[in-house]
Amino acid sequence: MQKIIKQRPVLTHLQLSDHPLLNRLYQSRGVQSTKELERTLQHLHHPQQLSGIDQATDLLVEAYEQQANIIIVGDFDADGATSTALTLLALRQLGFQHVEYLIPDRFSQGYGLSLDIANMILEKEVDLVITVDNGISSFEGIALLKENGIKVLVTDHHLPAEQLPNADAMVNPNLSYCPFPSKSLAGVGVAFYVMLALRSKMREKNLFQGKEPNLAELLDLVALGTVADVVPLDHNNRILVHQGLNRIRSGACRVGIKALVEVGKRDLETLQAADLGFAIAPRLNAAGRLENMSLGVELLTADNMDIARQLAFELDSLNQTRKEFEQEMKTEALAICAKLPSLAQKEQAHGIVLYQPDWHQGVIGILASRIKDQFHRPVIAFAQENEDSPFIKGSARSINGLHMRDLLERIDSHYPELIVKFGGHAMAAGLTIHQDNFLKFQKIFDEKIDEMIEPELLQGIIYTDGELQADEFTLEIANLLQQAGPWGQHFPEPTFEGNFRILQQRLLGGKHLKMMLENEKGTLLDAIWFNIDLRSFPDMSVKKAKIIYKLDINEYKGNKNLQLRVENVIV
Repeated sequence: MQKIIKQRPVLTHLQLSDHPLLNRLYQSRGVQSTKELERTLQHLHHPQQLSGIDQATDLLVEAYEQQANIIIVGDFDADGATSTALTLLALRQLGFQHVEYLIPDRFSQGYGLSLDIANMILEKEVDLVITVDNGISSFEGIALLKENGIKVLVTDHHLPAEQLPNADAMVNPNLSYCPFPSKSLAGVGVAFYVMLALRSKMREKNLFQGKEPNLAELLDLVALGTVADVVPLDHNNRILVHQGLNRIRSGACRVGIKALVEVGKRDLETLQAADLGFAIAPRLNAAGRLENMSLGVELLTADNMDIARQLAFELDSLNQTRKEFEQEMKTEALAICAKLPSLAQKEQAHGIVLYQPDWHQGVIGILASRIKDQFHRPVIAFAQENEDSPFIKGSARSINGLHMRDLLERIDSHYPELIVKFGGHAMAAGLTIHQDNFLKFQKIFDEKIDEMIEPELLQGIIYTDGELQADEFTLEIANLLQQAGPWGQHFPEPTFEGNFRILQQRLLGGKHLKMMLENEKGTLLDAIWFNIDLRSFPDMSVKKAKIIYKLDINEYKGNKNLQLRVENVIV
């Protein structure tokens, strides 16, 4: 699909920076005051602004005083792994002696505190269950635990349904009655806030025998989980990510993160938020996608570098396998798309729903994301729940302007027998349907999108920050932009456009395009375009093009050079 290029509109005319380029970037990202650019911890929202925080800390203090048996139930993605690791480490640092964790198996047990997980817990001697990055929709599992006298604390950030589970305490900024100013906390952010509030409560009650633990030491986990879960980087999340990145760069981070940075071939001292998202998180996520995320939690809680490296290499190997599955599935998905009548006729469907029985359940989320990017349509990819099951599980990815969970809720309210269960966010969700209902769901999904979305939102748009001046193609500007972050979801990394002559093209590693460019002022610039479409490039006949790019720094053998990181080439 040919995308439209638009410059980001200026959303405010406030003076936000003395540097004209930074000022323009901040204005187009809707920054409302210079206070929103502060990144010190004292500018974080206070934990007491979270509803349910007192009930949660009372429950935890009681458990501490009784030295109760606690199980943390996490999720099988990177946010779930970092949430689990953070809560486990924090409780142990705070003096809790009997804390274990449990990560559901994606394939046999599904998401969250399900009945299967609740029954596993009942086989152990457990007094309190803490959910992290899940729980707000775990009605049956929580009910079963409560019936058996086990207390439950839910910490979550997913959008709740109209009904809420019968937990002893719930902390979730997205509860309708919660006044917490940031609704964008990741699961690990919520867990971090609960631990901060618990430390304060324990301090009030003089429960510390010695030195209080420094929970800021866990901000590396908060940064990783927040970026990995692609939650909006509002001011509060930017502080958390910035502080966590600072700890990682200084080496004051978990050895497991150091090991992941090593296998990801990144430089610890110059690590950026994008590196967490594109190099570190996928390797951590590979455990939950192909095996069990307990491997990831063990890595994040390891305190021995040799063990951490061994686990990181194992994750790296799983990630390579995941890439192979993904490539094979994408080829099959594109073949299916080519046969869909509306897509084949270029009268594109409003939504794309795909299913193949042998697709890997752990990879369908990435597949849906790739197809969404290619066609700029909301996409759901389904795989069979297991060989004997009549149900299929879907992973959904949306585009800006269409709230995926709201869409699934609308379908569920109009066709109550169609969806077995669902949950998620605006941009990503999961659901289960009966395989006999696939064609019906496919049709209804498309119809409901048509009802909910304006046609122009289905046109792919690349937003840029305009053109750079000739004197802005410098290492100093590239450094300035890196330091002005962290950049990420809803606070996008600066992206520029410009007309260039293409002087050289050569393939690197069989899939990356290295180019020598010349701008309109005659300046020669190195450029790299990662993971190109080999059907289109290299193309030696292309001598001029509009190029969409980000300023980057290429460091090789101690030398730093300016490099354009190409996002798109418009011939």
